[in-house]
Amino acid sequence: MQENKTPSKITVLGAGAWGTAVAIALAARHDVLLWGRNPGQIAEMQGARENLHYLPGYPLPEALRVSADFEAALAHVVGAGENEAPLLILACPVAGLRPLLGQLKGRAIPNVVWLCKGFEAGTGLLPHQVKTEVLGDEVPGAALSGPSFAQEVARGLPCALTVASASESLRERVVAAAHADNMRVYSCDDLIGVEVGGAVKNVMAIATGAADGLGLGLNARAALITRGLAEITRLGVHLGAQPGTFMGLAGMGDLILTCTGDLSRNRRVGLALAQGKQLDTIVAELGHVAEGVPCAKSVRALAHRLGVDMPITEAVAAVLFDGVAATEMAQQLLARDPRDEVA
Repeated sequence: MQENKTPSKITVLGAGAWGTAVAIALAARHDVLLWGRNPGQIAEMQGARENLHYLPGYPLPEALRVSADFEAALAHVVGAGENEAPLLILACPVAGLRPLLGQLKGRAIPNVVWLCKGFEAGTGLLPHQVKTEVLGDEVPGAALSGPSFAQEVARGLPCALTVASASESLRERVVAAAHADNMRVYSCDDLIGVEVGGAVKNVMAIATGAADGLGLGLNARAALITRGLAEITRLGVHLGAQPGTFMGLAGMGDLILTCTGDLSRNRRVGLALAQGKQLDTIVAELGHVAEGVPCAKSVRALAHRLGVDMPITEAVAAVLFDGVAATEMAQQLLARDPRDEVA
C-alpha cells in the first residue's frame, strides 16, 4: 500500500514519551492533536515546544497542536469526515487503558488504535480484550506495535512497525497514514500474537538486563533471548496466536531491541536488579513506566492458570516480587534439567 498523500485528522491521547514521539512523526504529514491529562505539563509543552518531562531534546513540529482539553481532542476526530481518514490513537500504559476507554464509552468515535503493551493487572486481559469489554465490537480497534524507541522515532530514524486488527479497513487506514519516509508499517490480523509478543518481551528484557548486569556474558544473553522467544511463542499459541507472528517485528524484532538496546527501560530494570537495588528505588529512578514489572506478575499468574511452562518469567517474577536475588535467579535457570529444544 502506498502512503497516504491526503492528510488525516489524528488525535493522540497521552503525552508521554511514546505518544509524543508518534505525534511528532505523524505531524509531518497529518493534522495531529496531542492530548495530555496534566494541564501544567501541556502548558509547559506549549511554551517550550518540547516535552521537557518525558521526551526532552526533541522539538515539537510547528504544526503539532497540544491540548489538555479532552472534549476538543475528541472533536478533532469525531467530527472528521470519512475523506479525512480520522484516527484516534491511545498512548497510555496498560494500567490506564480501561479508564481512558471508559471516557470514550457512548461517544461516536471512529476507531481506536492503542500503543500499550502488556496484560491488565488483576484481570490478565490483553488490550484488545479490555477494549471489547468497555466499548464492545462496534468500534474498530487495532494494536500498533513493533521494535521502536521513542527517542529514535522522534529523531526520524528508520523503524518498522506492525498494525494488527480484525478490521482490514482499519489496518489499511493505519498503514496509509503512518507508512512513509523512514517509518514502515506492516499489517496482520493476528491481534493476539502481536499483543502477546509486545507484552512478554518486556519481561525477557528484565531477565537479559539482569544477566548482563551480573556479567554472565554474550552467550548467556543469546540463550536468554532465544529461550525467551520460545516462552513467548508457547504462551501466545496457547492463547490462539499464529506461531509465525513471533518470528516477525512484534515478536523477535521487538524482543531483540528491548533486550539489547540501552534505551530500554525494562533492560535498565534488570541491570539495576543485578546491582541489588530495590524495586521501588529502581522505578523511582526511571521516572517512566516499565511495563515489564506489572507484566511479569500477570504473565506468571496466567501461565500458572493455563499450565504453560515459562521458567524465565517465573525467575523474573521471583526477583521482582518474592525477594529472590538476581544471582539466585541465574542459578535457578542454569540448574534446570536438560530437555529437547522445542518451543
